[in-house]
Amino acid sequence: MGFLDGLMGNAAEVDIEEIRAEFQKILAPGEKIEKAYRLICDMFLFTDKRLILVDKQGLTGKKTEYHSVPYRSITHFSIETAGNFDLDAELKIWLSGSQTPLQKQFNKSLNIYELQSVLAAYVLK
Repeated sequence: MGFLDGLMGNAAEVDIEEIRAEFQKILAPGEKIEKAYRLICDMFLFTDKRLILVDKQGLTGKKTEYHSVPYRSITHFSIETAGNFDLDAELKIWLSGSQTPLQKQFNKSLNIYELQSVLAAYVLK
């Protein structure tokens, strides 16, 4: 993913081995990261138990918020594929008790169908 993609709100998949040690401290015993996506400094991680949104704050990114979303709290989700003129794919996730969905955009190189398949596998357990 290029810097310009990040500025435009696009995210791209990250190699799990590159981030495993960095996020080990926020995982429950036995929990495993299975997919990860980066948006400039921010990330979101799909584990076998929950979705973790990582929000690096400020210019230095030293302050970090970890938002944990158990899969059971996801009421529904949708994907929008990239088109010819709109090069971004989009994922929206609605949580119980909230009217506004979590919304993430991805560049065209990400397989949005694979992403929704991973999410569906966890939500439908």
